[in-house]
Amino acid sequence: MRILTGITTSGTPHLGNYVGAIRPAIAASHAAGVESFYFLADYHALIKVAEPARVQRSTLEIAAAWLACGLDPQRVWFYRQSDIPEIPELTWLLTCVAGKGLLNRAHAYKAAVDRNTAEGDDPDAGITAGLFMYPVLMAADILLFNAHKVPVGRDQVQHIEMARDIGARFNHLYGGHFTLPEAAIEEHVATLPGLDGRKMSKSYDNTIALFAPRAELKKLIAGIVTDSRAPGEAKDADGSNVFQLYQAFASAEETAAMRQAFADGIGWGDAKQKLFARIDAELAPLRERYEALIAHPMRIEEQLRHGAEKARAIASPLLAKLREAVGLRALDARIAPAATPGKTRTERPQFKQYREADGRFYFKLLADDGRLLLQSSGFASPKEIGALIAQARSGALDAAALLQHATPADGVDPVMLAAALRELQAEG
Repeated sequence: MRILTGITTSGTPHLGNYVGAIRPAIAASHAAGVESFYFLADYHALIKVAEPARVQRSTLEIAAAWLACGLDPQRVWFYRQSDIPEIPELTWLLTCVAGKGLLNRAHAYKAAVDRNTAEGDDPDAGITAGLFMYPVLMAADILLFNAHKVPVGRDQVQHIEMARDIGARFNHLYGGHFTLPEAAIEEHVATLPGLDGRKMSKSYDNTIALFAPRAELKKLIAGIVTDSRAPGEAKDADGSNVFQLYQAFASAEETAAMRQAFADGIGWGDAKQKLFARIDAELAPLRERYEALIAHPMRIEEQLRHGAEKARAIASPLLAKLREAVGLRALDARIAPAATPGKTRTERPQFKQYREADGRFYFKLLADDGRLLLQSSGFASPKEIGALIAQARSGALDAAALLQHATPADGVDPVMLAAALRELQAEG
């Protein structure tokens, strides 16, 4: 199971990023049977930010933050997007199959067009091709590493669906090279309030920097907006920004004690002091590591370069296959016969395995011209499919036995299936 997460390098990490993304992602990276990919999305940052120094500084701060918080580059793939030249090359290959109509429906592009229209401007005024092509670049990020799942909020689900559509189109035209990703919707990720009570966001300028110096952290917390209830008056814990922030860092017992303190009328000054003490207790050792990393940027650079080497060990061989698939080949290579118009050339029959949204696993058998011959029913485990296909390839399972687990496509009979299986078996 491969899980891929991108972090746009357009600002300084804040408490909301830590609670909502960094802390849970690092915890998830220790799960058994999972390969975790984390990348600094600096190409994506260029769509939003036109300040070179800010992109560079943000890249440094975000990389240092993830490493300080415990991300282990030896255990995961941690790399900078712009260090992987296969990503922009794949972006172009995908651009050539992505439908413009699909991109027209992207939420960010549509919202920009709607704003322009409402203001009486040209619909595309100020909209760059980068914003329009953002979903294709994101698809390349995901498909290049054949990620199974991409953790996102609901506002990003459309991008994963578009990556699936683009990947499926490429697979249809050139053979099954890509795993089609699924969105892992983060329903229970904590959303922290900012200094003014709205969601903590750089857009609202209401953030608390994750590794602000201790004195600055205390000052920022003291400035959190509260109501006018005096000490001794009971306070609404669930409606309080101070309590919500405290809860995100406290244990269940500490949270219960603070809730009682609110009911008993704790003063806002005392509540903020408790909040500061709790956050600082968790962040102080991380802040120390962060400051040590920031002081030696070359160490971070070395980590990212090493991460890029690990990532390219996966990306480069796949990109070579994709170049071959689309016809970007050496001129002395064997020239395959032209495909019949409207049909895909796979050159030989092949099985394809995949997982659907219902959580079950499926396989299909394609003919040498890409036509569907056989579509399976759902399986609980990919191992069952793997064993079945291995038996079919070895000759231990004939067409009649295979039909007990799958349905032939229209116009396909057992003779055609038997011929396809024989061709597969001849490959060894």
